[in-house]
Amino acid sequence: MKKLLTLGVALLSLTFSASAQKMASCCARPAGNLSASATEAFAMLAADKDFSGGHDAPLPFEFKGEGQNIEFKTSDGSTGRGFEIKSATPSNKYLFVIHEWWGLNDYIKKEAATFAAEMPGVNVIAVDLYDGKVATTPEEAGKYMGEVKSERAVAILKGAQAYAGPKAQFASIGWCFGGGWSLQQAILGGKQSVACVMYYGMPEKDVAKLKTLNTDVLAIFATQDKWINPEVVAEFKKNMTAAGKKVTIESYDADHAFANPSNPKFNKEYAAKAHAQSLNYLRTKFKLKA
Repeated sequence: MKKLLTLGVALLSLTFSASAQKMASCCARPAGNLSASATEAFAMLAADKDFSGGHDAPLPFEFKGEGQNIEFKTSDGSTGRGFEIKSATPSNKYLFVIHEWWGLNDYIKKEAATFAAEMPGVNVIAVDLYDGKVATTPEEAGKYMGEVKSERAVAILKGAQAYAGPKAQFASIGWCFGGGWSLQQAILGGKQSVACVMYYGMPEKDVAKLKTLNTDVLAIFATQDKWINPEVVAEFKKNMTAAGKKVTIESYDADHAFANPSNPKFNKEYAAKAHAQSLNYLRTKFKLKA
């Protein structure tokens, strides 16, 4: 009897272990609708202590420049939020700025203002994918990033597109969490998308989705990044080639979040160079005069 019980426990243990492995395998590459596999895989990094530990809490900062908070209807029947800096002259050109895992904080508003000043004639909207939540600690940031549902984020981006209008041209830029969503925004924008910049975000792996891109992509990565590592970058390049789309890969000998001044791995020289590349790319795609 004792032997039978021992055998039964062992079998249960093996069954549970197999189920757990299957679940882990499933969750490592979540399946689902648009953007689930890429963005949810990145959101799972919120549980990685190394990832969280690599992001110091941002220093206190208050943005006092021009711009206004806006609200717009989302495709799921709710309300979305953003921060808009309108062009001084009427324009149908829109740059969507997508925040890091901290949320739409004043640092992102400052980044949006910088691009607005550098690109006269372009409306800039920093889109809030956290529905008003802003993190001030890595613990909060991990919690908020992990709570993001792809369906809701897609609805917010579609709402921002509708706010811009059917004749608008879309470009997007984002970092970290927002880097992956910048690529998703370009996919969602369809024929209205004219440019996409993604900084060390999780690339889309579905070639069928990449085939729907109407624009090329400027992808900026860090060779020392443990998560969006060179293997991930190589796979993205391969998938873009398979999709028949152009991607310009810029890899810096730096670590994840090297362009964020509040990050301990910030690299001022590389951040400035990457920004200049992004600005030149966006100006070219929007056909702005130098």
